[in-house]
Amino acid sequence: MTAPALSKDVHPRFDHPGLHELIAPRDPLWTPRELRELTSSVAADFRTRLVEVVRFASPQRWWTQLAVTDEVELWLLSWLPGQGTAPHDHGGAAGSFTVLFGDLSETYRYPSGPIREHQHAEGASIGFGQGRAHQVRNLGQVKAASVHAYSPPLVPTREYATLRDVPDEIPTLPAPRLAGFSGLAG
Repeated sequence: MTAPALSKDVHPRFDHPGLHELIAPRDPLWTPRELRELTSSVAADFRTRLVEVVRFASPQRWWTQLAVTDEVELWLLSWLPGQGTAPHDHGGAAGSFTVLFGDLSETYRYPSGPIREHQHAEGASIGFGQGRAHQVRNLGQVKAASVHAYSPPLVPTREYATLRDVPDEIPTLPAPRLAGFSGLAG
């Protein structure tokens, strides 16, 4: 019996053996620590390409998918001063982000836990588990960009009016299958 083929899609500017090695299959999914190491490595190893690719848009933020496999998705996001997300969770996916440049403010909460805030400066990386809800914003005066990863991939996010509305348990949302996926943005 043969193993099923790995579904993989990589942004043309990042179709590089180094990235393919970084996103090699894990069994079964990536841990927050592995995701943090991935975003940190991508931000460091591909910094020049990332800076060349990143764009800024208003009023909606800009983003592009760098890669997606059966186990992980990787994104590049930009943040003009004042831009941010609504409070949201990642539907049961673990995640990570690394600040490529600029500074980002994160307000976060785990179910039944206190609301906390943290500033992430250039080069900072954070990995988080499945139950975290957060809001990420650029509260500074300069542009920012960040590299994000989630596992499992392509799980829908759930938005909240405020982080106080996060339920005592964040149920996992189903992830779509990747067969035939080829929808890279930007």
